[in-house]
Amino acid sequence: MTERDTLTKVDDVASALGLLSRLPVPVDGATAQARGAAAAWAYPIAGLVIGVIIGLTGAVALWLGLTDPLAAGLMLAVGIVVTGALHEDGLADSADGLWGGHDRARRLEIMRDSRIGTYGVLALGLSLILRWAALSTLIGAGWLWVPVLVTAATSRAAMVGVMAALPHARDDGLSRAVGRPKVRTAQVAAGIGALVAVVLTGWWVVPLALILVAIAMATATVAKGKIGGQTGDILGATQQLSEIAALILLVVLVI
Repeated sequence: MTERDTLTKVDDVASALGLLSRLPVPVDGATAQARGAAAAWAYPIAGLVIGVIIGLTGAVALWLGLTDPLAAGLMLAVGIVVTGALHEDGLADSADGLWGGHDRARRLEIMRDSRIGTYGVLALGLSLILRWAALSTLIGAGWLWVPVLVTAATSRAAMVGVMAALPHARDDGLSRAVGRPKVRTAQVAAGIGALVAVVLTGWWVVPLALILVAIAMATATVAKGKIGGQTGDILGATQQLSEIAALILLVVLVI
């Protein structure tokens, strides 16, 4: 899909939200299809919107007197509902396919299968446990909004980097339909994610950037080696792994 040069269209934010969430956002289908991957620069902004909803959930839970672990659990639940478990599904399918198949064709076949296997169950379980534990710890330390907003934006910026770095592994599918963004688009997404991190965490943006780049590169390397490129599932796995890594790093920095 060919990108248009304009990167600042307001419609791109609606398109990003329409793709990455289940929020009732009015989206011009023709415009969204024409823009395709050019709208990926707005993924971190869509992440921020999702993060605000998750943060509000935690704030209300704490205001009602719920414990930190319960607030963290509700935040994860609302995040899953708002996104339609899009990224969790990608993580599970990627775990099943990349480690369950013996060749490229079989791996892609497993990733397309709606059924979940052992690797997928373990990946989802570990993702939920690690994010819940990290969020509970950060909330207990008085940090609620910063980790939620930072990880929501930067993890989705990481997705755009992998989209731009790798070719499509399939001739069809969601990622193929959206297209492959240009490097400039990925740079804008990374810039937005970095700006959010700088404003909210200051110099901590340096270790955050390093860990997120490392996660994105590792995910891209494994995907390229096992299936020859990226799919929507790989992008979902990138978001999940980036969020987990960023939350754990913030725990280390805060505690």
